[in-house]
Amino acid sequence: MHWVARLDCGHNRHMRHNPPMVSRPWVLTAERRAEQIGQMTTCMRCARFEMPPQMVAYKRTPVFTEETIPRGLLADHATKRGVWARIVVEEGAIAYIVEALEVRRTVTSAAPDVIVPEIRHRVAAVGMVRFFVRFYRAAGLT
Repeated sequence: MHWVARLDCGHNRHMRHNPPMVSRPWVLTAERRAEQIGQMTTCMRCARFEMPPQMVAYKRTPVFTEETIPRGLLADHATKRGVWARIVVEEGAIAYIVEALEVRRTVTSAAPDVIVPEIRHRVAAVGMVRFFVRFYRAAGLT
């Protein structure tokens, strides 16, 4: 038996009771499932920096270069709850750094990257670069 949880991040997660591999007996009854609403759970898709499919773009930054990156983007910062973003590189490369998760990725035009809501991160130029950031939120909130 499984239950699909709708997470605050916008992803869904199957919650199964499949002993001995997974023990979640609370999925077996409506009453026990109701008790789990609001409980914290790990989102595997957020951990892989995957944006939920229902997100829609609602604004973007101007194009920045290695010389015009705002100080705020160079320092640790985070998007608000429910706000996803995508780093779009037009030319060159930029480093995307999430210290708390020990993540450092190189973002290029061939490999854009996703910013997960509320996760502190920063960017750093890797030589010459032209990029912008596009922001997303759930459809209906635009």
